[in-house]
Amino acid sequence: MRNESCDIFCNVIDNYGDIGVCWRLARQLANECEVNVRLWVDDLASFQRLCPDADAALDMQRRRGVEVRRWPAEFPAVEPAGLVIEAFACRLPQSYVARMAAREVKPVWLNLEYLSAEDWVEGCHKLPSPHPTLPLTKYFFFPGFTARTGGLLLERDLLAQRDVFQSDMVVQRRYWNGLGVPERVAGEVRVSLFSYENEAMASLLSAWERGEQPVTCLLPVGRSLPQVAGYFGQGEGKAGDVWQRGNLRVHVLPFVEQERYDELLWACDVNFVRGEDSCVRTQWAAKPFIWHIYPQHDGVHLAKLNALLKRYTAGLPPETTHSIRDLWLAWNGGQDIAAAWTHFLAHHGALVRHGKAWAGRLAGNNLALNLLDFYRQSE
Repeated sequence: MRNESCDIFCNVIDNYGDIGVCWRLARQLANECEVNVRLWVDDLASFQRLCPDADAALDMQRRRGVEVRRWPAEFPAVEPAGLVIEAFACRLPQSYVARMAAREVKPVWLNLEYLSAEDWVEGCHKLPSPHPTLPLTKYFFFPGFTARTGGLLLERDLLAQRDVFQSDMVVQRRYWNGLGVPERVAGEVRVSLFSYENEAMASLLSAWERGEQPVTCLLPVGRSLPQVAGYFGQGEGKAGDVWQRGNLRVHVLPFVEQERYDELLWACDVNFVRGEDSCVRTQWAAKPFIWHIYPQHDGVHLAKLNALLKRYTAGLPPETTHSIRDLWLAWNGGQDIAAAWTHFLAHHGALVRHGKAWAGRLAGNNLALNLLDFYRQSE
């Protein structure tokens, strides 16, 4: 039997998306599955934002049960792990690949792909790709939303923790107090807003400002902050700022580590999320959400957006489906968003019930456990 060790390689491209997924996976394999995990990261400064106790100046450190290593240009002569994961098609160091090939028992080599709800993913999941010159085979491993894909990252106790948080008003009140956010007022809607720059931003903020219900928007520091600050006639904005216009009040939050972001998603009534990692986390939060997918020049992102829309809304009444579809497309298309927001909010109760059922259906297909099963079965 192979020694259960794992090397995860992460090339940070999209600020926190790639490293966010790799960090969650590394911790789950190490702490829940007792695998010796080394996480190789080429941008430790970005990693430090997700793990504040990390030191970006260190080449090697141990954090939360994981050995975190700088991925340098001159790669050190280390013994490859039994399970090797190259995240999102990053290219492993040639010297490391050569050592993999030299091992008597070859490592299980996986390319962990980006998340997609598209149908073709099922046909490509676990496909082998033999190395052109070395006795090695790489396998494509696709996260996804069906049993014929690799599933989604989900920590063992996450849903139980969510349920405790969401059912305990005292805990929630303490949470809001900790953020410096006042108690809810009657009819208020609490919204988290995490997005890329967005042409529909002013339309959304205007809809909230002029809407019939008070909206409290929790805005973590990030790429959309300058746009929101500009709407209020402010400069760049910073954590701790509070702005109010009409029925809209915005609280700017500091960048938080992953566990604290989960709590924000659990606590809000509606979550605007971006990219891959936060999209998955809001689905575990079981609250109505709007996905801002990373835009790509060739329009591929719209196919991915529509694929998730199709799966997420399957079986819902047509009016409820339209309320989700219209808002997602408006948010991703830079359109006037006011009518779509009003329609979406009118279906909030049905969307809450749907979110809980949806999360329950997804929970049985665990990405980290599936990766480990594939590794063990490949012995």
